[in-house]
Amino acid sequence: MPSVPFTKEMKKDYTILIPNMSPIHFNVMKRPFELHGYRIILLENSSHTVIEEGLKYVHNDMCYPALLVIGQMLDALKRGICDPDKCALVITQTGGGCRASNYYFLLIKALERAGYPQIPVISLNLKGMNKNPGFTITGSMVLQALSGLLYGDMLMLLSHQVRPYEINKGDTDRMIEKWTDYIDSCFKENRHYLGHWMKKNLYRMSDDFASIPVDRSRKKVKVGVVGEIYLKYAPLGNNNLEDFLESQDCEVMVPALLGFVLYGFSNGIKDSEYYGRSPAYAFFMKHFGMPFMSHYEHLLEKAITRHGEFVPPATIKELQEYAGTIINTGCKMGEGWLLTGEMVELIRKGYSNIITTQPFGCLPNHICAKGMIRPLKELYPESNIVPIDYDPSQSRVNQENRIKLMLSVARERLESQG
Repeated sequence: MPSVPFTKEMKKDYTILIPNMSPIHFNVMKRPFELHGYRIILLENSSHTVIEEGLKYVHNDMCYPALLVIGQMLDALKRGICDPDKCALVITQTGGGCRASNYYFLLIKALERAGYPQIPVISLNLKGMNKNPGFTITGSMVLQALSGLLYGDMLMLLSHQVRPYEINKGDTDRMIEKWTDYIDSCFKENRHYLGHWMKKNLYRMSDDFASIPVDRSRKKVKVGVVGEIYLKYAPLGNNNLEDFLESQDCEVMVPALLGFVLYGFSNGIKDSEYYGRSPAYAFFMKHFGMPFMSHYEHLLEKAITRHGEFVPPATIKELQEYAGTIINTGCKMGEGWLLTGEMVELIRKGYSNIITTQPFGCLPNHICAKGMIRPLKELYPESNIVPIDYDPSQSRVNQENRIKLMLSVARERLESQG
C-alpha cells in the first residue's frame, strides 16, 4: 500500500499529472483516463529547470529518465500548475529488473524531501503493484488505451515518412492535429473508434497522409532511432532528436510503440518456457492474448501499406526472428532483445543509419544495443550505427556533433549510390 494512497474520494476533485513520454501517443491516449472520471494534465514543461530539479532530489547515478521525469513533476508543482493539496502524480512501473521498477519509490522520496509529502503517487502497471483504491485499470480502459496506442503509432509512422518531403511546410503537423482532435472527439463520445470503425479510421488516415503534396525526387538520408523506451520517444529525454535530424535533411523512422507492449507480453511466454513461471499466464497469452494482438498488428500493417510509399512496422514475430539470429530472446532485461530486433528491422527496411539512445550506464542498452554493433556489422556491412549517451553532464553540442559525423558517412554512401 502506498504511503499516501489515492482514494476514491480523491478521484472526484484531484488532478493527475502525467509525464508526456511521446507527444503524439499520449495526446491521443489521455482521453480514456478522462472517460473513466480522472482529471488529467500532460506535462509539457521542458526548460533546463527540469534537470536542475531532478538533480536536487535524485542521485545523479540514477537512470537519466528517472531524473527527468521526477524533475519535470517537481518543476511543474513549483510552477503552480495545480494545487499541490489537490493533485496526484502518475509514474509507470515495469516490475522487471530494470531500475525503472524503482522510479515509484524514488518519486515518493523526492516529494517528501521537496516538501510535498501529502501528494499521492499512482503506479501505472499491469502487474498489480502498489495498488491505490481510487485508481483501477479496468478492461474497458485497457481496450481504449490500446486503440489510442494504435492511432498514435499510425500518426507517428506516417508523419515521419511524409514531413521531410512535404511541399507546403506544416501540412503534416496540421494533419496530426486534425486526426488527434477527431479521435479525441470519438473517445469523448465513447463511439466510432473500435471494431470496424478502427479499420475505417486507420485507412482514412493513410489516405489523408498520402494526399499531402510531397516531393520525393531528391533522396534523403534515412535514420532509425532505437534505445531506452523513454529516450527513444521523449523530446525532453533525447534533446528533440527527431527535430534535429529533420533539420539535417533526414527522414526519421522510430519503431512503433506497440512493439514494446507486445515485447512485454511475449516475455511472459518466454519466462514460462525457460523458468516455468506463470504457466497459466503464458498459456493465455500464447493462445489468446498474442493472437488477439496480432489482429491489430496486421490491421496497422494493411492500413500503412495501402499506399506503396509508406513502410509498415515489423510484427512481434518478425522482431523475434530478427533478434534471434544474433541474441537469445531470453535476454529481456530492460528493452532486451527488442533493441537488437528493432535495429535489424530498420536495416532491412532501408534505415541502416541508426542512433541508439541510451542513458549513461544503462546495462541493457550497452549489451543489447552497443554490444550488438559488431555482430550487426558482420551480418549487415551497410549498417552505420552510433550509440549516443544521455546524461545531465552530457553536452547537447557533443551529442549532435557525434550524430553529424554519422550523417556525413551516410551522405557519402548515399552519393556513391547515385
